[in-house]
Amino acid sequence: MDGDNQTTVTEFLLLGLSEESEQEELVFGMFLGMYMVTISGNLLIILAVSCDPHLHTPMYFFLANLSSVDICFSSVTIPKALVNHMLGSKSISYMECMAQIYFLFAFGNMDSFLLSVMAYDRYVAICHPLHYTLMMNPRLSVLLVVLSWVITNLHALLHTLLMVRLTFCSHNAVPHFYCDPYLVLKLSCSDTFINDVTIFTEGGVTFLIAFVCIIVSYASIYSKVLKMPSAQGIRKAMSTCGSHLTVVCLFYGAILGVYMHPSSSYSLQDAVASVIFTVVTPMANPFIYSLRNHDIKGALRKIILRS
Repeated sequence: MDGDNQTTVTEFLLLGLSEESEQEELVFGMFLGMYMVTISGNLLIILAVSCDPHLHTPMYFFLANLSSVDICFSSVTIPKALVNHMLGSKSISYMECMAQIYFLFAFGNMDSFLLSVMAYDRYVAICHPLHYTLMMNPRLSVLLVVLSWVITNLHALLHTLLMVRLTFCSHNAVPHFYCDPYLVLKLSCSDTFINDVTIFTEGGVTFLIAFVCIIVSYASIYSKVLKMPSAQGIRKAMSTCGSHLTVVCLFYGAILGVYMHPSSSYSLQDAVASVIFTVVTPMANPFIYSLRNHDIKGALRKIILRS
């Protein structure tokens, strides 16, 4: 390896989604609009849950937490991309990149864990309605959220520390608008065997814990629904799950589209899926829940009338 390749990288270049100036302007406008909608939509959900006593239940407690995480998740990547565009820059410092990686792991996995907790909540509500208040008490609800935060932050810390130990030489161009951990990993001139094994084992287990919880919960719900005697009971049961199931499909569909298929190079499909994962899903969540939920719409209506 020559002397030039031995130079330690102090910053990375975020190449974005397009190299053409006209398309960059379009992407900037789209990201700015979507980010503003994400912040305002999720803040409205948090405000509605906080102000309406009728929404002080485990389901809406988890929903408010999901909205908070979505605001943080979208704020990890979009503001930096917007600032870089306004400044005409593509650079991100090494420390900023590592911070992005940490929070991407933390908030992305927290989204996943909250969706699994919400699936369990729906399972208890439909399969054990008479024991719901006993099983999903406030103490358990808080404990589930705190435990999810602990697991996801330890997970993020592990992978970030493993990333920090690597050496990055002359190649520092990331073909994305943020520091995607898997793309950054490919730029390292160190041996990434430990990183790869940890992602495959610990990362896979963390992903599967949340995913399997959702699958088992909905399998139990489906089994229960099939045994209901009336069509009205089936509609009521499914209406309580429809919004959550839509978000689950959008979130995990994007993850599978980006990270769960072999790819030697970054493709347009990967770019679209990652935008859905990091930008579209946090923006869509409040709309999915508010449009399909009479309680949320009622609470928002009260807030608007008061103001």
